[in-house]
Amino acid sequence: MDGFPDLDLVRKEMEEPYPSSPMSLQQLGDTLAQLVWENFSDFLADPEYQSLLTDLEIPLEGGVPEERIAEELLILHLWAHSRAVELSFHRRVPRDQIKFVLDHLHRAVFEDMVENGTPRAQIPVFEQRVSARYSEYYAAVRHSDEILGRVALAHLVEAGAVDSTGAAKLLTERAVEIAHPLRDFLEGVKLIAE
Repeated sequence: MDGFPDLDLVRKEMEEPYPSSPMSLQQLGDTLAQLVWENFSDFLADPEYQSLLTDLEIPLEGGVPEERIAEELLILHLWAHSRAVELSFHRRVPRDQIKFVLDHLHRAVFEDMVENGTPRAQIPVFEQRVSARYSEYYAAVRHSDEILGRVALAHLVEAGAVDSTGAAKLLTERAVEIAHPLRDFLEGVKLIAE
């Protein structure tokens, strides 16, 4: 046992399924923004999803779809992260703190977009699209997760993609795939005062 000095720490962590991690509201917003970008990048690099985009006849340049399609996919990723935050913190964190975290998450993503070439003047228009999509996505999941994928697909098709029978299901699965582990992570987060 002497050769494994961290074994006691591992045992302790295994007893607690989601070790707590204290974070400020701003730190959590920043962490979530980073997770949005990581998950979005992973999505674009995943062969299954590249196949989905190919099936939808979405041209890829360097693995990335054209701007309008990329933005629709980014909005879906943003929404899935936001939804996980709301579900995880519901009734255990004051609503104003949840709003602060989500506002900070969105501001951080919008600033990243500007830093990576999106003209600042386009951000308010993008924010309006985000708000409109969120309304549709929330309405969809009130009925079923399956409808969420259909709504997301409708916006991809509207943006130039073609319809595909399995695409809506894969988009729904993607949103769920993001939300579940994120909710588990958030269960272990203890929010602290700034």
